[in-house]
Amino acid sequence: MIEDDDYEAPPPRRHMMRRKRVLIPLGLVLAIVVAFFVLRTADTDRDAMIAKYGGPDAAFVAGPAGQRIHYRDQGKRDGPAIVLLHGSNASLQTWEPLVKRLGGDYRIITLDLPGHGLTGGTADKDYSAGGMMAAVDVVAAKLELDHFILGGNSMGGWVAWRYALDHPGRVDALLLLDAAGMPLRKGEKRPESNIGFRVLEYGFGRWLATQITPRSLVEESLRGSVEKQAIVDDAMIDRYWELLRFPGNREATVLRARMDREPAMAARVGEIKTPTLILFGKQDRLINATAAQTFHERIAGSEVVLLDGIGHLPMEEAPGETAAAIADFLKRRLAAPPARPESR
Repeated sequence: MIEDDDYEAPPPRRHMMRRKRVLIPLGLVLAIVVAFFVLRTADTDRDAMIAKYGGPDAAFVAGPAGQRIHYRDQGKRDGPAIVLLHGSNASLQTWEPLVKRLGGDYRIITLDLPGHGLTGGTADKDYSAGGMMAAVDVVAAKLELDHFILGGNSMGGWVAWRYALDHPGRVDALLLLDAAGMPLRKGEKRPESNIGFRVLEYGFGRWLATQITPRSLVEESLRGSVEKQAIVDDAMIDRYWELLRFPGNREATVLRARMDREPAMAARVGEIKTPTLILFGKQDRLINATAAQTFHERIAGSEVVLLDGIGHLPMEEAPGETAAAIADFLKRRLAAPPARPESR
């Protein structure tokens, strides 16, 4: 027999249940912490990215608010100047297919807007339309451009038409490629968008976007943005993924997601008198292609080109058709007026 003094009673059932209630949540928290550090993606190295995507001739210009704007000045040096602005989370690289096709006749200037590409985060953290337009002015001043043709895609298109409103005397023509900024038409629903932009709609998603940026998420976002899937190759995915992680760019993405896009400004777009080409991909899933009609109705004398089978990035999905449409438009709308006959 066992003496009562030597007998150790088993712990009460309630005590074990309490231990489980404490240990299981702690285990989950620990698993989440471990997963976070395993999945966390660091910023890319600034110098390595400049070497890879800028090359030995990478050009930068300093701005008054501490900006260091990366730009390229290519094409026919004495040709009409075209300044092109990329979309959200893209870079000046997106315009290279057009540079190849239009550079024989035009001087083409592209730049990485603040919070993008090799420009990276800026000291003033101004990623509003005003901050983006200031970057255009910095580059234009560096290149001594008093006036130029201005074009933009998506967010860059929004910046372009805002610039045309603020500086009508400097913009010779306006090129809006799947440009943002117009309201939904009556009865319309928001477009499907892509997974990257959907994540940014939530507070936790915005915080997570500054810490964890898997390459697979970037690929899925790209594929959700274009109709021609064949253009999404490893080099394109790496470019978007690595430049998104350039120092300051992920923070800028989150700040832009919370920024007031000033939708009331759309009511003023009719003030634009500059010759305007509106070019959209019919299968755009980020901005309804019907926005092209809204722009057209509001900007007197504007022209519309819709590309069938093309999504949000016509300059990369259909560079030949896009370049041809731009060249035709500029040749007709910016042609020198005929000389007046001499009076006898």
